[in-house]
Amino acid sequence: MKQIDNPFTFTSATIGFPILFVMILWLVYWFEIRFGVLFNSYGIYPKTVEGLRGIIFGPFIHGSLKHLFNNSIPLLVLTTALFYFYKKDSWKVLFYGMLFTGLLTWFIGRPAYHIGASGVVYMLVTFLFFKGAFSKYYRLMALSLIIVFLYGGLLWYVFPIEEGISWEGHLSGLLVGLVFAFLFKTKIEKPKLYSWQQEDYNPEEDDFLKQFDENGNFVPSPKEENEEIPNTKPQIPNM
Repeated sequence: MKQIDNPFTFTSATIGFPILFVMILWLVYWFEIRFGVLFNSYGIYPKTVEGLRGIIFGPFIHGSLKHLFNNSIPLLVLTTALFYFYKKDSWKVLFYGMLFTGLLTWFIGRPAYHIGASGVVYMLVTFLFFKGAFSKYYRLMALSLIIVFLYGGLLWYVFPIEEGISWEGHLSGLLVGLVFAFLFKTKIEKPKLYSWQQEDYNPEEDDFLKQFDENGNFVPSPKEENEEIPNTKPQIPNM
């Protein structure tokens, strides 16, 4: 029985798009430093029409180098995992996740500019963790355990425990990622089993095994034994 291709394949796009995404964040920050401008006013400002533009622009704006660095590594790791394990839904999860995370932050946030990709990070962490846990597939469940090991401590920052941090954006990302884990019904294609790997396999009915005796010796079929060897001697025509 022929096996299907491995559904988890590493391509140039798997790492290329995450690198490009993170590079854009750094280019925006470099532009601010190089030309002495601030894009903070393009962040999410809750409950104002003008603040809606931050849903799109806010994740690309960071207030400091530390803020940018702290988001860059998780974004690179998580988006790579997303594009590798969930390539069919990766763009939808990333785009709609960013959109709804920003929108929810706009609804529940304090009257301040909310900037940074932290909400997207929380959305990806939650989506990858719960999606893997729900899948009951060993690779995705292993991914969930890795996510918990690396980013489990982020859970504390969905609460207002530190001033100057948009815990509303973190909470929004967590909720959106959880909802997406239920909504996106990603079908995991598992490799097909050979006939001898299936539960109902009966070796006595295997045509291949019938050619061997109990000691493993090849036993020719009766048809092969009775077959006459054709006369291959060249005939000399009568002159």
